[in-house]
Amino acid sequence: MTEEEISNKIKTLIADNFNVDQDKITENTNFTSDLDADSIDLVEFILQLEDEFGSEIPDDEAEKIKTVGDAVSYIKSHQG
Repeated sequence: MTEEEISNKIKTLIADNFNVDQDKITENTNFTSDLDADSIDLVEFILQLEDEFGSEIPDDEAEKIKTVGDAVSYIKSHQG
């Protein structure tokens, strides 16, 4: 899967979960400051990423995912 495909899937998940227009989501969009996500929102989002991409994200790695770009980079470097 290309980086663009990963990014598009992640942006779709974010748009659905955080009720934000997908066109307004960039690689620099921060989950806490830009999307007002709290810790529960983030845990639920990480679980969705795991389901969507079929890989487990350890808690210590999940804590490092602060922006959309972080999520894309993590998935890209850990896919099958």
